[in-house]
Amino acid sequence: MGSIAGKSGRGEPSDCPRGSKPQAAAGERRLAAPGLYLVATPIGNLGDITLRALELLRSVEIVACEDTRVTGKLLAAHGISARMVPYHEHNAARARPQLIAALARGGSIALVSDAGSPLVSDPGHKLVREAVALGFPVSAAPGPSAVLAALQLSGLPSERFLFAGFLPAKTAARRKALAELAGIAATLVLFETAPRLVASLADMAELLGARQAAVARELTKLYEEVRRAPLAELVLHYREAGPPKGELVVVVGPPAAEALPDEAMLDRMLAAALSEASLRDAVERVTAASGLPRRRVYARALALAKVPRPPA
Repeated sequence: MGSIAGKSGRGEPSDCPRGSKPQAAAGERRLAAPGLYLVATPIGNLGDITLRALELLRSVEIVACEDTRVTGKLLAAHGISARMVPYHEHNAARARPQLIAALARGGSIALVSDAGSPLVSDPGHKLVREAVALGFPVSAAPGPSAVLAALQLSGLPSERFLFAGFLPAKTAARRKALAELAGIAATLVLFETAPRLVASLADMAELLGARQAAVARELTKLYEEVRRAPLAELVLHYREAGPPKGELVVVVGPPAAEALPDEAMLDRMLAAALSEASLRDAVERVTAASGLPRRRVYARALALAKVPRPPA
């Protein structure tokens, strides 16, 4: 990736709104104020982009994006010509210092993801953290989000929710992650790939229990679909129908207020935790996640691990 040099956008009067400059003379390009802008882009329907996002994409000096081909199509659809620079998990360590150098020169940068809001399952937080630490202006232009769209469409409680990103691909790690999520009194929102969907749903049904859930795919696109059912029913459906096409978001309702894990679920949570951690750490982890008394969790962990109980 080449050097990221650019013209300075200095000289903004104090009464100018953030993200804009004084009106440019006829024929001149209007430049955004110096700083880093986190710009949300459509998750499917191109019409979902905001007016402010379009203004920023037209006026910044650099558009840092995951894939220049994807962002290029978005810009072309709105008649925007911009300088694009790739910034993604594979080149972030190399590209970040150059973006920071551009900010230090007074440049303006829009950070976008391929779809939705930046910093959700991408390396953008490291760029934001460094920019903030160095005192550069950072602003967000909010907009489309697959997380919020799926939560809204799920019909599940939304007053308290946890976005858990992608579950691990490997079975043992995935089950461990779900065991840690089992006791959280909130709706869970997760990303998943189509090939792993059935296995993930089956693990959720076993480790999270009989909860209502929804699988949302192709949100805002022509073939948008939201399937709502208990986890066990979703497992059966997708086993028979096969993996769905498109981008997927899984939303799982919170545990019932009065429902603490029964013996079988406690055993599953402990087994997942013990496969990854020491007995002591597994007990602490499951106690925190389950809401059960530590003494009960410890006694059951000893039985599962076949460790003699220490003398009282």
